[in-house]
Amino acid sequence: MKRYLLAGLLVWLPLAITIWVLHAILGTLDGVFAALLTAGQALLPSAASSFLELLKNIPGLGVIVMVLGLVLTGMLATNMAGQWALRQGARILHQIPIVKSIYSSVKQVSDTLFSSSGNAFREAVLVQYPREGSWTIAFVTGRPGGEAGEHLKPDYLSLYVPTTPNPTSGFFLMVPRKDVIALSMSVDEALKYIISMGVVAPPVHLLPAGSARAEKAAANAARNQLG
Repeated sequence: MKRYLLAGLLVWLPLAITIWVLHAILGTLDGVFAALLTAGQALLPSAASSFLELLKNIPGLGVIVMVLGLVLTGMLATNMAGQWALRQGARILHQIPIVKSIYSSVKQVSDTLFSSSGNAFREAVLVQYPREGSWTIAFVTGRPGGEAGEHLKPDYLSLYVPTTPNPTSGFFLMVPRKDVIALSMSVDEALKYIISMGVVAPPVHLLPAGSARAEKAAANAARNQLG
C-alpha cells in the first residue's frame, strides 16, 4: 500500500503543482485586468461601462490581453519608428534618479539572458565547488569583463552556479577554463538535473570525435586522473 501511495503521489504531485502555479498566474493577471476595467468604468460613460462589465466576466481575458500586448510591443520594437520611441522612453527613464538604477540593471540582465547573440547559459560545465573534490554543475555566462577582467588571464570564464531546487538563486564564480569540464548535456537537461536534486539524470550524449568540446573534455579527464 505504501508503494502504491508513493507511486500515485509521484504522478499527481507535479500535475497539481503545475495547475496551482498556472491558476495563481491566471488569477493575478485577471485581477490586474479587472482593476483596470473597474477604473475605466468610473471614467467612461454608462454605455461603455456595461461593455467593460461584460469583459470582466470573461475568464482568462487578462492572459489574452497580456499576450496581445507583448506581440504588439514586439512588432513595435522591430521597426525603426518603434525603436526610436523605445529609445526616447529609455532616455526618459534614465533621467529619474532611483528608477534609472533599477531599469538599467534589469535591462542589462534581460538583454544578456534573452538575446539570441548573447553567451548566457549557452553551455553547462562541471566545476569544483565549494571545495576541491566536490563537483557541481554550472553554466558559462561569458568571460570576466571590466576591472575584474583586467586582473585575470584571458582564459578565465564567468560561471553561474545555481542552487537546488531553486535555480533562480546561486553564486557567481570566475575560474580558469582548465578547471572546468565541458558537458554534452543541454542547458535544459542540466536545469532539470539540478531542480530534481540529481534524481532526473539526463541521458549520456557522446561528443563528436575531433570536436573542440570533445578534445577539451578528454584533456580535462586526463588531467583529473593524473591529479
